[in-house]
Amino acid sequence: MCRRLRAHASVSFIHRFGDALNEHIHVHCCVIDALFYLDEDTLRISELPGLSEADIASIQTRIAQRVVRWFMRRGYLDGDDGRAMLEWQQDGGFSLDANVRIAADDRAGLEHLIRYCARPPFALERLEAIDEAHLIYHLSKPQPDGVWDLRLTPLELIDRIAALIPPPRIHRHRYHGVLAPNSPLRASVVALAQATASTPQPATASEPPPSQPLPVEPPPAEPKRSPAHSIWAMLLARIFETLPLTCPHCGAEVRIIAFITEAPTVRAILDCVGEPVKPPPITLSPWASILGRYGCAKRRYARTRSTRTRVRVRPGSQLVDNLSVFLPL
Repeated sequence: MCRRLRAHASVSFIHRFGDALNEHIHVHCCVIDALFYLDEDTLRISELPGLSEADIASIQTRIAQRVVRWFMRRGYLDGDDGRAMLEWQQDGGFSLDANVRIAADDRAGLEHLIRYCARPPFALERLEAIDEAHLIYHLSKPQPDGVWDLRLTPLELIDRIAALIPPPRIHRHRYHGVLAPNSPLRASVVALAQATASTPQPATASEPPPSQPLPVEPPPAEPKRSPAHSIWAMLLARIFETLPLTCPHCGAEVRIIAFITEAPTVRAILDCVGEPVKPPPITLSPWASILGRYGCAKRRYARTRSTRTRVRVRPGSQLVDNLSVFLPL
């Protein structure tokens, strides 16, 4: 057995929001309580025992220590403050909850858990409009002061949602262990999961022994079609709770009649169904309108250096008077 290939499997979901549309950074982790490894080209799964209260407390302490030290190494936290933070009760404000456990054959429970971990920042069905200037967002649980609803204006709602947008190019879902993209065991584990999902399991099946060999059949050399392409309609139906291949009016199966690319025909169809023919207007920024008005896109440029903005123009140009509104010239 190659010890280097012995790994766990988990998926983490990074959340930046709380139930009340507040900023609350926390992580949900779905961890398979088993180790995966290869034994003579055979994928084996070694089941792990359940976590005790002492194990959870030990993991919570290690998480707090690693996170605080990571902040200290990168200068986000002062050394004295970090060491004092680790001496607080409850590991410096860190908490770990491991009370949720899904059985291996509970696919409905697993789907419910994954949906909860991958949920968006807010639920549209909880939002209620009183009038044009007032909104109510119903909470799933009361706040410490007993409030069940949030009364917001449209601008306040946008302000709260904008604060919850993650930074660009940052993944909110991450795969670890054998589920990581570059794991050498990922192909075998995914092939095993597909074979298990396609084969119905009896409800009274006994649990496997702690270490049981699971031979993995190699995939066909030339698959006809990827499973991702064949079940896309069912995935859309599970997400949007509507069948995309079924007509919402008569219930008949929807089929492709033709691809229309001619602009006059497209306009006629959109006009017939009552949809706008022209695209919405694009509002240009003040920079684009001013620079385009004076034709200075090629002759003049603006450069930002530290906190000062420099603008080069020809002497006597009227552009200086217009840019003085936006720049401290």
